[in-house]
Amino acid sequence: MKETRGSGIATDLYELTMMQGYQTYGKNIPVVFEVFFRSQPFGSGYSILAGVADVVSYLENLSFSADEIGYLSGVGGFRDEFLSHLQDFSFTGDVYAMREGEVVFPNEPVLRVHADMSQAQLIESTVLNFLNFQTLIATKAARIVHAAHGRDVLEMGMRRAQGPNGALTAARAAYIGGAAASSNTLAGMTYGIPVRGTMAHSWIMAFDSELEAFQRYAELYPDRCIFLIDTYDTLGSGIENAITVGAWLREQGKTFGVRLDSGDLEYLSHAVRKRLDDAGFPDARIAVSNELDEWIVNQLVTDGAPIDLWGIGTHLVTGGSQASFPGVYKLAARYDAALGTMRPVMKVSDNPEKSSNPGIKQVFRFYSETGEPLGDLVCEADEAEPSGEPVLLYHPTSITQKYRMEGYHRTEALLKPVMKGGTRYGKTESLPELRARSISRVESLPHTYRRMINPHVYKVSLSRRLKEMKLDILREYGIYE
Repeated sequence: MKETRGSGIATDLYELTMMQGYQTYGKNIPVVFEVFFRSQPFGSGYSILAGVADVVSYLENLSFSADEIGYLSGVGGFRDEFLSHLQDFSFTGDVYAMREGEVVFPNEPVLRVHADMSQAQLIESTVLNFLNFQTLIATKAARIVHAAHGRDVLEMGMRRAQGPNGALTAARAAYIGGAAASSNTLAGMTYGIPVRGTMAHSWIMAFDSELEAFQRYAELYPDRCIFLIDTYDTLGSGIENAITVGAWLREQGKTFGVRLDSGDLEYLSHAVRKRLDDAGFPDARIAVSNELDEWIVNQLVTDGAPIDLWGIGTHLVTGGSQASFPGVYKLAARYDAALGTMRPVMKVSDNPEKSSNPGIKQVFRFYSETGEPLGDLVCEADEAEPSGEPVLLYHPTSITQKYRMEGYHRTEALLKPVMKGGTRYGKTESLPELRARSISRVESLPHTYRRMINPHVYKVSLSRRLKEMKLDILREYGIYE
C-alpha cells in the first residue's frame, strides 16, 4: 500500500494558529472529534466511505520537517517555544472508523478521533480532504456501476482530474466504488489496480489509412485489441476495417472489440452489434465513452443498448454535478477537570439541521435475516449493543419523531479501532477486499435505496440516552425547555 507523506503543514493556517493557542492557554486537553455528513451527494440513497487507509497512513507519518518549521518561522505569529515543540511532534491518538467500502448515511459518525486538542485540531483539514474527496468519487463510481447492471466500468479520467494527485486518489476511490480497472498507469503500480487502455484517434490519424492503423495495433497487441471506429466513418470504414482485422485475429485464436466515442450511442451500438453478428463475431465486445455519467448509462441500459464496457472519465473523477462531499469534523467531547471525566459538547445552530450531536458515540446497524440493512442507531459508545429486543429510536434532528425497531435478526457495531496510540491497529485490508465490500453492501440494500430517482431515505436514529443528553445540553443553553 502506498504510504502517505504526513507533512505537518499540509493543513489550513488557522489549524496551526489554534494549535498554538491551545498550548498557550492550557487548553491542550483530551478531546474527541468526529466526522459526519448531513446530506447525500447526487441525490443518492447511500454513500460509499473511502479514504480511511490514507488517513491512517498520513497520521502514522505525521511530522514537521526542518524546512517546514523554518517556513512557519517566516510566516510570523508563531512563538519560538511552539516551533520548538513541533520538532518532535507526532500523532499519538486513537482513531475509530467505519470500514472503507461500507455504505454510510447522513447524521452518523463515520470516523472518530481521540487525542489531545492540539493534535486533533491540526489534522482536521487533511482528514476531511482524504475522506471527502474519495467518498465522493467512490459513491459516484458505485452509482455508475449500479446503473451498468454488471457490465464493466473503466475509470479513464486522468486528463480531466483535479491535478495529478487528484487523478491518483480518484482512481483508488473509483476502484473501491466498483470500477473494474483504471487507465491510470501510476494508480496501477501504486495501488495494484488493474489497468486497461485502447487507442486514441491520433493513433489512427498517424497512419496512412485506418485499416493500416488497426492492422499495426493488432500485430503489436493481439491480446488486447479494441478498435476505435469513429475517427472517420463509424458505420462505414470504421466497422468494416475492424471486422477485416478481426478476421485476421480470429485466425490467430484471438478476439477483439470496438469502441464508440461519439454520436448517438444507442443507435450506433445497435447498428454495430448487428454488423458484428452478421459477420460472425458475436463475442466481439462493444465499448463506449464520451462524457458519460450514471444517468446516461442507466438510460442506455434501460433502452437495451448492447454495450459491454463503459469508459467513464470527467464525470467520475471530478464528481460531475457535485463538486464536493459535505463531510464535517466537529468536537463531540472534551475533558472536564472539575468532573475528572470527558464532557459531551455540541455545536448549536439556529438551523437544527446544522446542530451536531454530542458525546462519544458508536453506531449499530440492524440487519434482517437475509442481510438487508434495516436502519442505524447512533448511541453513546458505552451503551449495550441491541440483542433482539425492540428498540425505540429517535430522529437525529427532529426530537419529536420516533419509531420502534423490532424483528431484526442481528446488529453490528460499525465504528472499529484503526489506530491505537498513533500506530495502525488491526489488519490492513487490500483494495480488492474494499471493492468487494462496496459492491456487496450496495447489492444488500433494498432496491428502494438504490433507485436513481427519489430514493427511499435510510433511517439513522438516536438512542434514548443520546437524545436525552442532547436535550440536557440544549436546556443548559436555554434553547429547549
